[in-house]
Formats: sequence, C-alpha cells, structure tokens
Amino acid sequence: MILLRHGRSTANGSGVLAGRTPKVGLDETGRAQAEALAGRLAGIPLSGLVVSPMLRCKQTVAPLVAAQGLERVVDARLSEVDYGDWTGRAIKDLTSEPLWRVVQAHPSAAVFPGGEGLAAMQARAVEAVREHDARITAAHGDHAVWLLCSHGDVLKSLIADALGQHLDSFQRIVVDPGSLSVVTYTETRPFVVRVNDNGGDLSGLVPPKPKRGKKDKKSSDAVIGGSTGRKGRA
Repeated sequence: MILLRHGRSTANGSGVLAGRTPKVGLDETGRAQAEALAGRLAGIPLSGLVVSPMLRCKQTVAPLVAAQGLERVVDARLSEVDYGDWTGRAIKDLTSEPLWRVVQAHPSAAVFPGGEGLAAMQARAVEAVREHDARITAAHGDHAVWLLCSHGDVLKSLIADALGQHLDSFQRIVVDPGSLSVVTYTETRPFVVRVNDNGGDLSGLVPPKPKRGKKDKKSSDAVIGGSTGRKGRA
C-alpha cells in the first residue's frame, strides 16, 4: 500500500487549520507535485486507488488517474480529521488552547470541541485500510500494489498503527505534502517499507513475478540480520 499525502494546498502555510473546509484545493506547488506523481509511479502497475473525499486529494490523484486509467474509489473514512470548532482558526491562536498540549503530548485523549477525537480518527482509517487491502488482495493477489491518498494526521496514524506504536507517539512521524510512504500488510504483521519519501526511486515497489508453478505468498517473517534489499516487500 502506497500512502500518499495530498500535494501542498492553498491552506498549507497559511497559518489556518483548514480541516474539512470545502473547496480547499492545491496551490501551484501542489499541482506540480500532482503532475510529477504520475511520472514517479509510471512503472508501478496499481491495482487500486482509494482517496479521501476532500478536493485537494482528488486533485492530487487526477493526473495519475488519467495516466493509468484507474478507477478512483472515494472513502469518507479516510477524510481529514473533523477539527470541529477549531476549523478555520489561526494556528497561532490554537497554540494557547489547553487542548493544544494534549494534542502534542497525549493525542489519544484529544477530542476536538464539536468534532472528533484523534483515536476515533485512527480507528476509522485503520478499518478502511484493512478492508480495502483485503478487497484488493482478494481480487488481484498477494502482491498487488495499491495507492491511498489522504491527509497528514490520518496517514501518520496509519503508519503508527503499522509500526505497532501507540497513537501517543504519532507526532514523531513526519509526512510532508506530496510525499509517499509504503506499508505491506501480511498475515501476522505489517512491514513499514518507506516513510515520507519525496523523490526516491520507486522501482523496488514492483514485486517479482512468482516462479512457475509456485504460489508466491507474502511472508510474515522478518529477515534475520536485516533486509537484503530484494524486491517484493511492497
């Protein structure tokens, strides 16, 4: 599973928490990131594409959809955090709120006034990802590669879950606009392959073809001594 954060939006860097504000789209840099994405993934045959319903995510994957002829599946469970009464407020004002420290140090306990809690956000996102991964695997096989486009806090919570980390550690993870992270789900554990990749070679994400007559199922075993760098962990 390739985790894509939407490209830079008109709200990123504005000093305002956009949240689920309607019609927040990509800025010039974000549009360039979206165009570059299609080229970066040109050699990756994607078996599925799932996106948040927010405009900035749909705009980010639009060039990729056109280039690979993909069918886009929209899932509201992968939408931006519902920041409730915090939506549209200046970050500089929010930092003085008592809840700000909770969000930073104990996010699993943070519930936004009039919105949702970060723990509830993680639960809905993990549920969605597991369902889509099972669906795509059933349809296309164990080594199918698919892409999910969502938002910073949502993706950080998914990576934390894949790492087996408590949500209270998710603020240690960095996911930039337009970046790619990669997680492989197996029978007993996920493997985190990449985090916050902003331009690396992606050819290693394409799994090798199974040997003739052999069913090449994804292994849940970790490589003793560390990975040898072979393809197939994505």
